[in-house]
Amino acid sequence: MTYIITIVIYLIILFTVGLVLSFRVKSQEDFMVAGRKLTAPILVGTLLATWIGSGDIFSVSDLSYHHGYASLIGSAGGWLGIIVVYFIAGRVRTFGQFTVPDILEARYNQWARLLATITTIIAYITIVSYQFRGGGWVLNIISEGKIPLETAMILVAMFVVLYTLTAGMLSVAYLDVINGILILFGVIIAIPFLVNHVGGLDYIVNNVPPRKHAVLGNMTTIKAMGYFVPTLLLALGNGNMYQRFFSAKNPKEAKKSVIGWIIGVIIIGVALQSLAVIGSSYFKDLPANESGKIIILAAHQGMPVIIGCILIAAIVAIIISTANSFLLVPSTNVMRDIYQRFINPKISDRSIIFYSRIVVIILGFMAFALMQFFPRILDAAYAAYTVYGAGLTPALMAVFFWKRATPHAGVASILAGMLVTIIWEIIRKIQGDFLFGIPAIYPALICSLLCLIIISLIQNPPDEEKWKPFFPSSEKILDT
Repeated sequence: MTYIITIVIYLIILFTVGLVLSFRVKSQEDFMVAGRKLTAPILVGTLLATWIGSGDIFSVSDLSYHHGYASLIGSAGGWLGIIVVYFIAGRVRTFGQFTVPDILEARYNQWARLLATITTIIAYITIVSYQFRGGGWVLNIISEGKIPLETAMILVAMFVVLYTLTAGMLSVAYLDVINGILILFGVIIAIPFLVNHVGGLDYIVNNVPPRKHAVLGNMTTIKAMGYFVPTLLLALGNGNMYQRFFSAKNPKEAKKSVIGWIIGVIIIGVALQSLAVIGSSYFKDLPANESGKIIILAAHQGMPVIIGCILIAAIVAIIISTANSFLLVPSTNVMRDIYQRFINPKISDRSIIFYSRIVVIILGFMAFALMQFFPRILDAAYAAYTVYGAGLTPALMAVFFWKRATPHAGVASILAGMLVTIIWEIIRKIQGDFLFGIPAIYPALICSLLCLIIISLIQNPPDEEKWKPFFPSSEKILDT
C-alpha cells in the first residue's frame, strides 16, 4: 500500500501543476513550443526525462537478462546520436518553426511534410503504447495483483492523456525538470541497496544468466547492430528533441542543453543497466515476455521500502514524462502539418489549442489499441525506432549535412524507409520471426539511403534557396 500511496501523491502533484500551467496557455506557441522561452537548464531536464523512457526500463531489463552489460550497445547508439545532434541544435532553433515536418517541407516539399507526419504518428503512438503497458506492469506489481493488468493499463493511459492535454509543452517541459532530478537520484541511490539485498558482488557474478561472449552476450553481431542502429537513428531524428530546440530561448541555449543531456543520459543509462544486471542474478527463470519486469521487481522486492518507493516514483516519472512527450509531438504534427497546412491555414490559436487536445485523446485511444500488436515491449520499442529512424532520419540529416539532396530524393527516402519497415514487421508478426532472420533496420535503412543518394545524384542539384537556410555562413549565427 505504501508504494500505491507514493505513486498517487506523485501523480496528483504532476496533474495539479499541469492544470495550473494550463491557464498560461494563450497561443499556439505556448502549447506547442512553450512560448520559445526555455533556457538550457530547463531544456536539459525535459530532454533527459523524455529520452529516458520505459524502453530504458523494460527493454534494458529484457536485454540485460539475456545479455548482461553487452546490451549497453543499444543505449550507446543513442549516445552517439546525441553527440552528433550537438552540432545542429543551434541551426534547428535558428530555423524557428514547430516540427520536424516543418523542416522537411522547407528543404524538400509538401509531400515530405505529409509523409514525415504519417511516419511520426506510426512510430510515436507505438512508443506511447508500450509506455501504457509498462505503467500497467508497475501498478499491477506494486499492488500485488489487486489492480488487474488490463485495468492498470487503462488507468495509466487515462492519466497520460489527461495530463498531456492540459498545458502541452508548457507543462511537460517544466515538470520534466522535476522528473529528471527524480530519475537521476532514484536510479543511482537504489544500486547499493540492491547489491546488498541480493548478497553482494560475488553472488551477482556467480548467478547472472550465462553469456556466450564477453562483448556481445548471447547476441550475434547482426542482432547487436540491430539494436545499435535504430537507437542511433532515433536520436538523430527524434521529433521530441527538435520540438524542444524550437522551444529554446535562443540558439545558444539549445546548443548548451545538449551537453548536459548527453552527460545525464549516459549516467542514467549505465545506472539502469546495473540495476537490471544485478536483478537478473536474483530474479531467475523468467519467461521471455516477463524478463522486462526485472527493474520493477527489484524496486518492489529487492530493497528497503523507502528506497523502493523512490525508485518506483522514478520509474513512473520515466514512463509519464516519455508518454506525454511522445503523445504531444504527433498531436502537434496532425494539427500543424496536416490540418493547418493543408485544410485550414487561417485557423485561430484558440482553435488550434482546442483541436490539439481532441487529437491527443484520439491518438491516446490509438496507442492503447496498438498494444495488442506488440505484446513484448522490446519488440515494440525497436519497431518504433526503426520505422522512424529509417523513414525520417536519412532525409532529415541530409537537410543539415548534404546540400545536394533533392526534393524527390527526400520524399522517396522517407517513403521507402517507412514502407519497408511496416512490411517487415507485418511479416514478422505473421511468421513469428524476421524475414530471412534479418532485423527490419537493415533493409529499411538501405532502401532509404539508396533512394536518397541515387535519386539526388541523377537529378539536377536543388536551388540554393532550398538548402541555404540550414547552412549558416558562420557559427556566429548559432550563438546569438
